Amino acid sequence: MLLPHGTVFAIVDGENFELYRNSGMEAEPRLTAVDVPDLEATNFSAGSRRLDGPTRHSARTGDGSNDALDESAHVAAVAGWLNQQVLSRDIEQLVVVADPRSLGEMRRHYHKQLKDVLVAEVPKNLTGRPAQEIIRVLHS
Repeated sequence: MLLPHGTVFAIVDGENFELYRNSGMEAEPRLTAVDVPDLEATNFSAGSRRLDGPTRHSARTGDGSNDALDESAHVAAVAGWLNQQVLSRDIEQLVVVADPRSLGEMRRHYHKQLKDVLVAEVPKNLTGRPAQEIIRVLHS
């Protein structure tokens, strides 16, 4: 996959968000880390779980439902921020790399214009990995 110069890479999982920009050439990308904004995960309605049924009881029992809601809210906040950056034209080309669950949740929040600038989606968890490993996965 050719990765145009200036392409932004959002590396996401249920807890982490990393940003890179291709500062290299299209055929020889070089990912440079970009500062990540502090996002407030407030969209707790993002997930498919509701708080007015059996899930509310389950959440009190420690079955991980609250964690799933937190993760859904986090990735919804990331998608919202990416939408904002695309709409303000700060991101013109985007690659999203996220674990399958997070990627599915993010897709629910993509703005139409974000979909238009999306170069690729990669359903893998690569947070915390070195930039060269991310590039290797994208080229495989």
